[in-house]
Formats: sequence, structure tokens, C-alpha cells
Amino acid sequence: MEQDWYSVDQVAERLGLHVRTVRGYIRDGRLKAVRIGKQYRVAPADLDALTGWPAPAPPPRRAEVSAIVELDGIGAAAADRLGTLLAAGARMPRDSAEPVRIQTVYDAPRARLKIVVLGGLAPTTNVLNIIDGVLGAENGMFLDDPKRPTP
Repeated sequence: MEQDWYSVDQVAERLGLHVRTVRGYIRDGRLKAVRIGKQYRVAPADLDALTGWPAPAPPPRRAEVSAIVELDGIGAAAADRLGTLLAAGARMPRDSAEPVRIQTVYDAPRARLKIVVLGGLAPTTNVLNIIDGVLGAENGMFLDDPKRPTP
């Protein structure tokens, strides 16, 4: 955990200066400090301003979703079509810089398609919405669908 405030001794040690020199910088206004009781405290940003060191950038905040979709009763041809559609969609350019990764595995004896989706919140939501839309009854993707085209 990063320290919020430095004492004069800590500033002197970090800069390789004498404590009196640091106190002189504070009195002259070259180093901004806050007096708490009988001691001075220096904020890291104020120390960086004195030294010219760049302030460390905060780590980027991000969220990632892992989703596994298992579809039972889907034929090999339909699984192949759906996998191709999702893979092509994952490679398409998008507004968000967040990548989305998709992997599909088809288990022929069980007629089961497993789709693994990894990515940011919005791209993963989009992929799940595409899967939901494609699997509608009118598309005949499942083996027991009455509207399924005969091979």
C-alpha cells in the first residue's frame, strides 16, 4: 500500500538531503507541506512537483467477464455455422478497445456445443445477445426443431 504523506525525515532520505535543507525548502515555499501539530507532512504529489518526477499513473480499471454457454441438442452443421459467426464477430472492429475472445468446442456424441467467451462487459453482453438471437426457434438450429432443414 502506498503511503499518503511523507515526514520531513522521509523526504530528506528519499532526496538524499539533510533534514534542515528540506525544512528550508518548506519555509521558502519551494516544497509545499502541511503542518500537523509540530511536524510537517508532504504529499507525494508535492514531492513529485519539487523533483520533477512524473506522478505514477493510476492502474487502469477494467472488468472482465468469463461466460460459458452450453447448448444441448445442436447438430454439427449448426454448431459449425454458429462457431464461424461468433469467431467472425469477435474479429470485427468495434467502438471499444476491449478485446473479446471466443472459443467453441463441439461434442458430437452428445450433440453439445460449448462456447467460452472472455472479454469486457459490453463486448461479452453483445456476444451473448447474438447467441440468444441466433438460437431463436425460427432459425432451426436444434436437432428437435420442427423448422430445422433436413440435411
